[in-house]
Amino acid sequence: MMERREFLLASGRLVTVVVLAGVAGCKGEPKSGPVEVKFDRDSCDYCRMIITDPRFASQIRGGPKHKTFNFDDIGDAVLFLDEQPWKGEADIEFFVMDVETGKTWLDARKAYFLTDQVSPMAFGFGAVADPRPGAIDFAEMSKRVIEAGSPHLCDHDPADVAQGVQR
Repeated sequence: MMERREFLLASGRLVTVVVLAGVAGCKGEPKSGPVEVKFDRDSCDYCRMIITDPRFASQIRGGPKHKTFNFDDIGDAVLFLDEQPWKGEADIEFFVMDVETGKTWLDARKAYFLTDQVSPMAFGFGAVADPRPGAIDFAEMSKRVIEAGSPHLCDHDPADVAQGVQR
């Protein structure tokens, strides 16, 4: 039979493990806003290519668990969202990196898009915060992306994305 002292020591260890597990569980991604992309390591959730150029990175946060999805090009993000059954939900967040610095996240729906940019998947759009001559808004950029469809650079299968298949 376990003596009182052994019981107290064992209980103390168990409490320590539970507390540490709880603290570790609190450290995760925030519930809203963009999250850090590990460039040259994280892959695009649409085309599965490694995200290498911060100036063209984008993120969508949405779906049943308000999950964050990373993209190497705003075009991939637009096509990805267009394929989701939750695409019309009001709480979807959409971010794009400022093409000039590659350091500032912008609300993609409020950004303006320069055309004729050399972007990773050749959609050709780069985001800026303020209107510029020749820049287009989010709605026009999205329309052009959807009309163009997935580029030849992208070996994309919508069924793989829906099931979370990695290549």
